[in-house]
Amino acid sequence: MCNLVIDEGNSSTKIGLFDGDTLIATDRYQTFGREEAAEIFSRYKVENTILSSVVDSDEVLLLFLRKESRRFILLDQDTPLPIENLYATPHTLGRDRLAVCVGANFLKHNSNLLVIDAGTAVTYDVVNSKNQYLGGNISPGLSMRAQALHDLTQKLPLVEVKEEVALFGTTTETALQSGILKGLLYEIEGYVADFSTAYPDLSVFLTGGSAFYFERNLKSTIFVDRNLLLIGLNRILSFRC
Repeated sequence: MCNLVIDEGNSSTKIGLFDGDTLIATDRYQTFGREEAAEIFSRYKVENTILSSVVDSDEVLLLFLRKESRRFILLDQDTPLPIENLYATPHTLGRDRLAVCVGANFLKHNSNLLVIDAGTAVTYDVVNSKNQYLGGNISPGLSMRAQALHDLTQKLPLVEVKEEVALFGTTTETALQSGILKGLLYEIEGYVADFSTAYPDLSVFLTGGSAFYFERNLKSTIFVDRNLLLIGLNRILSFRC
């Protein structure tokens, strides 16, 4: 028997299957509904399921998951957590932000943590050594920065962000590519430096779809885990189970 964890994001849905704390399979879907869920249930002996969503979930999918799972959790502000949530407005806190923090706390318990999730948006969240979620910041991600520069000007083109860029551009296209990527890189390094001063012995976790742009270029010591959100969801699902 295994746990199914589902992360419905802005652009895709990622799923993970766990045997206890061990991640045994992952997959990503552009669209995820009852048909895709039924196919997973036919291949695996799913016992418990958790779904985290930053969009409006399909009611047909939710009905199927509730019916087929022994225990089903739709992650919200009332879901019991293995960390204490001190956010002033828990009902507005993104489920993905909370889940990655639970994942990092599970991997490095009783530690000061900065958790960076580089996706459509980039989130910076803090968990202290008392296992308390304190809050964080939200910033535009790479594609959002590229889109904004194009949409909010008359002549700047929409560029594809490259994984490797020069220190500065020699054309408008390369100037945009370098400015977008290095701008976010310097932002991340600045956050790491400031939070390391505020929280001694800080451990930094990096995750998200754009993490690979930064893991080789960051000067700071970081833990990179692209499945941090799935690990966090599985930990929430297993909590008090």
